[in-house]
Amino acid sequence: MADFDLSAFTRFAKNFNAGEMIFSEFEIGETFYFIISGRVQLIKIIGDIEKTLDILQPSEIFGEMAVLENSPRSATAVALDSVKVLEFNKQNFDTLMIGYPQLAFRLLKMFSKRIYDQKRRFMTLILDDEQAKVADVFLMLDETQPNIDRTTMRREFKTTPEGVARWAGVNAHLVRDVLNRFASQHRVEFTQDCIIVKNISDFERLVNSKRRDRKI
Repeated sequence: MADFDLSAFTRFAKNFNAGEMIFSEFEIGETFYFIISGRVQLIKIIGDIEKTLDILQPSEIFGEMAVLENSPRSATAVALDSVKVLEFNKQNFDTLMIGYPQLAFRLLKMFSKRIYDQKRRFMTLILDDEQAKVADVFLMLDETQPNIDRTTMRREFKTTPEGVARWAGVNAHLVRDVLNRFASQHRVEFTQDCIIVKNISDFERLVNSKRRDRKI
């Protein structure tokens, strides 16, 4: 969205200091946000554990699920840095759609992707087994990564243990331990900027077995 002139929306701008809560989980949501600068951390309490769902960057949106579904917030949003956002609600979003349809269309496409990402990530977070969580991150990346050669089960993912940890809601040190275990089992290997899964179907079987165990 950097190619759009956002100066017309300065009246919707809000600023948050580092560490300041933007909204909390379970509160009623009537607004969503577009990040102009700074980073926003999304946090969810699962059991007694605080999990980081995501760390959002400029040009990303958040808070839209509560507005679209007319439901309480599903996570807490905290400013990691000094953050500047544009704050929208249903009323001024209607104005946006009329006056700036191209921008509104881009936002709607982002909404669709965010809905998928959040629901897919939740499927990973509720897995009890740490190895299955890590494996499921690769399945999720496999579902969304473009231009995959599906004539082979080998997959190359341009990600890092820290990136996997963020998606899985697991400590990065634990993710490295899991990946090293997978490497010792010849399930993965590493290059300078990639993690290679040797047989994606193997990870699919692992994750499906843990999901079945959870239902029993």
